[in-house]
Amino acid sequence: MATINCDMGEAFGLYRMGDDEALMPLISVANVACGFHASDFNHMRNTVRLAKAHGVAVGAHPSLPDLQGFGRREMKMPREELANCIIYQVGALKGFLEAEGMVLNHLKPHGSLYGMAARDEAIAHAVCDAADVFKVPIMGMIGTCHETVYGARGHVLIAEFYADLDYADDGRLIITREHHAVDPVGAASRCRRAIAEGRAESIGRKDVTVRADSICVHSDTPNAVDVARAVRAAVLAKQP
Repeated sequence: MATINCDMGEAFGLYRMGDDEALMPLISVANVACGFHASDFNHMRNTVRLAKAHGVAVGAHPSLPDLQGFGRREMKMPREELANCIIYQVGALKGFLEAEGMVLNHLKPHGSLYGMAARDEAIAHAVCDAADVFKVPIMGMIGTCHETVYGARGHVLIAEFYADLDYADDGRLIITREHHAVDPVGAASRCRRAIAEGRAESIGRKDVTVRADSICVHSDTPNAVDVARAVRAAVLAKQP
């Protein structure tokens, strides 16, 4: 059964991003921001509490240290420094999870870090170096270094399909700086096909191979609640 995951807890101080309260009942897994692209200690704790109240599993959503750019700008960092950067963030979230009697479910790199790990083996190895510490699965995409490097290192890959982002003709995910509203009906249809056929249409109208162990809806997509509701209905309809 495909889960629905959402990147959450992405407010910062008095700034708000996404409607976590409305989204949380519609999902099964939350990827909680760890302070380097969004969030802070109060929002991390509150997001963990919200997830606990709705029976939602929580994973860490670490980023490059790019608060102003929301983690969607690429940076050059040596492997050990990047691994330490990830460990620092995941460790903070793990503390809040333990405070609420919860366990860390998985690790999912955010934004540009996710995209870089998909194509750069050194970056993927840095992610694995951090995952070695916490011993949890890693979310990522098939047909990329996520699959080859994580698998070679002995880590479980939770293969993602994105309901609200486009795919390039080579199967690469197109990570945009700012997300725009998407058609909920169209998003649900793409998810149904990804689950049933393992295929998705690229921006060039080519079929690319995908796997949907989990389907991601971004909380900063303007109509994220409507998208999540439609995707949830599509996923539930696929269950026996």
